[in-house]
Amino acid sequence: MDLATIVGLLLGFGLVGWSIFGNVEGEVALVFINVPSFLIVIGGAIASVMMATPLARFLKAGKFFSKAVMHKDKSVQKLIEDLVGFAEVARRDGILSLESAAKDADDPFLVQGIQMAVDGTDPELIESIMTSELDSIADRHEQGKSVFDLMGKYAPAYGMIGTLVGLVIMLMNMQDPAAIGPAMAVALITTLYGSMFANMFALPIADKLAVRSEEELLMKSIIIKGIMAIQSGDNPRIVERKLKTFLPPSLRGTPDDEGDA
Repeated sequence: MDLATIVGLLLGFGLVGWSIFGNVEGEVALVFINVPSFLIVIGGAIASVMMATPLARFLKAGKFFSKAVMHKDKSVQKLIEDLVGFAEVARRDGILSLESAAKDADDPFLVQGIQMAVDGTDPELIESIMTSELDSIADRHEQGKSVFDLMGKYAPAYGMIGTLVGLVIMLMNMQDPAAIGPAMAVALITTLYGSMFANMFALPIADKLAVRSEEELLMKSIIIKGIMAIQSGDNPRIVERKLKTFLPPSLRGTPDDEGDA
């Protein structure tokens, strides 16, 4: 589970809730709870996303959200170590020995690449196939992100629509000056809801999905580079140095460390 996402969501809504209900009491605080305004913003945003995206993609919104929240970090360093280990096995026992060595790998993308290398597939074809798969993964990630981007786009607009509806109702009842203030407050609630939903939920989730996509694409790019280096028969030290170029300098280790690897 990604604690940063959970804590961020709770903290954001918690601070806004505290600023409202911690400083006002009674009937004034209840003004901030308005079911019709909530339904206009949330229901309207969902309706527009349904119109803007294919139904199959919209129905996966819950799955996309779970990817942002239920996430298990994977170590890039561990992946590089595994690939260097495969390079050592291939150099010592031959590339055919990788078929059994890769059985314990938990990444289907890695297993697919090693299997093609073991089968003697042309290197250019391996790279082409795996790069195409990488592009497809990036497209799927972008589709998931787009659902929450659209929610963040439409929610404030529906907040404004709700405010305009409230203002029209208020102006129709101008004969009671004492009711103008409370009616104006209720009218503005939908704008508040739209801004909160967009900036405290939808857009942060979209940005977190973009981060997750970058992380996964980096891992897949390292796998492609590693498979190509292994198939070309590179020395394991060279494989390690090639793959460590994907890491920031602070995580690459010293030249002595690489020589001892």
